[in-house]
Amino acid sequence: MPFSLAEVQETVAAAIPDRPALRFRDRRFSFAEVNQRTRRFANLLLSLGVQTPVPRADLANWQSGQDHVALYLQNGNEYLEAMLGSMKARAVPFNVNYRYVAEELRYLLTNADTRIIVYHARYAPLLGSLLKDLPAQKALIQVADDSDEPLLPRALDYETALAGAPDDLPPTEPSADDLYMLYTGGTTGMPKGVLWRQGDILASALGGRDRDGEVLTSLADFANRARAIQPRRYLPTPPFMHGTAQWIGLSAWHSGHAIVIQDDVDRFNPDHLLDVIAREQVHVLSLVGNAFAKPFLASLAHAPERAGSLTHILNGGAGMSAATKADLLAALPNVQIIDTIGSSEAGPLARQTARTAAQSGAPPRQMGGSTVLTPDRSGLARPGDPDLGWLAKHGHVPLGYLNDPDKTSDTFPVVDGIRYAVPGDRVRLLENGQLDFQGRDSSAINTGGEKVFAEEVEHALARHPDIADVLVSSRASERWGQEVVALVALKPGRVPETEALLAIAAEQIARYKLPKAVLFVDAIRRHDNGKPDYRWAQKMAEASLKAG
Repeated sequence: MPFSLAEVQETVAAAIPDRPALRFRDRRFSFAEVNQRTRRFANLLLSLGVQTPVPRADLANWQSGQDHVALYLQNGNEYLEAMLGSMKARAVPFNVNYRYVAEELRYLLTNADTRIIVYHARYAPLLGSLLKDLPAQKALIQVADDSDEPLLPRALDYETALAGAPDDLPPTEPSADDLYMLYTGGTTGMPKGVLWRQGDILASALGGRDRDGEVLTSLADFANRARAIQPRRYLPTPPFMHGTAQWIGLSAWHSGHAIVIQDDVDRFNPDHLLDVIAREQVHVLSLVGNAFAKPFLASLAHAPERAGSLTHILNGGAGMSAATKADLLAALPNVQIIDTIGSSEAGPLARQTARTAAQSGAPPRQMGGSTVLTPDRSGLARPGDPDLGWLAKHGHVPLGYLNDPDKTSDTFPVVDGIRYAVPGDRVRLLENGQLDFQGRDSSAINTGGEKVFAEEVEHALARHPDIADVLVSSRASERWGQEVVALVALKPGRVPETEALLAIAAEQIARYKLPKAVLFVDAIRRHDNGKPDYRWAQKMAEASLKAG
C-alpha cells in the first residue's frame, strides 16, 4: 500500500534515531532530532488553524483541498524541517523562488492561494510590501539570518515558535493522498503548481523503490533498509526551491543517509564546495549540467584530493555533455556519474550511468514506467521508428496543475485507457530500447520548416575546447521564419573564432541546424538551479538582429 512522506520519515527516524541526518555549517542533527523539530513545526501549524484536508475522492485532479505553506527560504535545515513538518500537519508546502521580483512573487503567492509563509528575514522588506495584495494569511513565520531584519508585524520567530510547540506526534492521520506540490520555474510561461499524491511522488522520485526497482510495500521495508545500508553523505548543490535538490535530499533521508548543505547557499561556489566535500567527507554530490560541472572541474584541477571521498556524481535538471562527463571521470576515476532526465510533471524518465569515459556518451535508457508515445500521442511508438515521439510516463504520475483543468488535460492525456504524463520532451525510441533524446519541444526552433532543438545544437557546440558555456535561441528571419542563434561564453584568454566553432558542431549536426549567428558574451545567464534562462537568450538574439 502507498504511504505518506510523513509516515516514512517517522518510520526511518524510529529505526535509526541516533544516526546523523543533517549537517549544515556548525549544526548537527540526528534523525531523532529532525523528527522532534518537524513534529514541533506540525503542532505549531495546527495551533495556527491549519484545516483538515478535503477527501481526495471529492476533488478534481487539478484541485487541492489542503492549506498551502510557502517556503520562501534559502537552503538550510529550516527548509527541510518546514517541508516535512507541514506534511505532518497535512498542509502542503511549496517552493518559492527567492530570486523573484515583486510582480513574480505576488503572482506566485496568489496563484497558490497561500495561507502560511515561512521566509528568511532578508526577504521581509519585499514580502511586507506585498501583504496587502495577497490572500488572507493564517500566519507569517520568519527565520533569522545575518540580515538582522526585524520581524514583520504579526510574524512569529521560527526558533521561538518551535521551542514553544509540543514535540508529541501531531494528532493527524497523514494519507498517501495528501499532496506534494512543486512549482515549475516558469521558463516557458507562468509558473504552475504540479500536484502529486505523496504516495506517487514517493514511488516515482523519493526513494520508494528497492534496488531492483520494485515499489516498497510496507513501512517495515523502509525501516529495514535504513538499518541495513552503509550510510553515505549526500550534498545537493542546487537550492531546495528546485525539485532536483528536494528529490535528492528526501530520497537520501528515506534510505537512512545524511544530507550535507554547503555553508555558502547564496551562489554556486566550486572552491567552497570542495572545502565542504573535504570537511564533511561527502560521498554523493549532485550537479546541474555543464553550468555546474565545468566550474567544478576548474576548481578540482587545483586540488583533486579534496574530492577524494566522492563515489557518485548525480546529474539532473540540465544536460551534461559527454565531454564534460569524460573530464569528470578522468579527474575522479573512482566516481561513477548517474545522469537522469526528468521533469516536475513526470519525475525521473530516463537514466544513463557512466563509469568510464567510453560510457559517457551512451544514450539514456527508460526507467520507472517511462515510454514513448507516437508523434500524434495516439499510441505507443515502436522501437526503431524514425519519427520523433513524446517521452511519457504512466503509473506513478501527478494529478495535474493547481487550478488549471485545461493544462492538466493537455499534459496528462489518457491514451488507450492509460493516463500518461507528457512533459514535452521529444525523443526517438531506438531498436535496442535506448533513447535518442532531442530536447524539450518548448525550446524547439522552426527554421525553414525544419524543427531544430536548442539542446542538440548546444551539445554540438560545447564540444569545442574553448567554450565555457553556450545557450541557443532564435530570432526572426525573412528567409527562414526563424534562424538559430548561439550565445557563447569563452574560457578566459580564448579568442572568438566563429568558423572554428561551427566546424566542430558540423561534425555532429546537419547544416540546417548550425547557428546563423554566434554572439559572444561575457557569461551565460542561468537560473539558480543551472537551467538556462531562455527568455534572456531570446532577448539577446532579437537585440542582435536590431543592432545588425
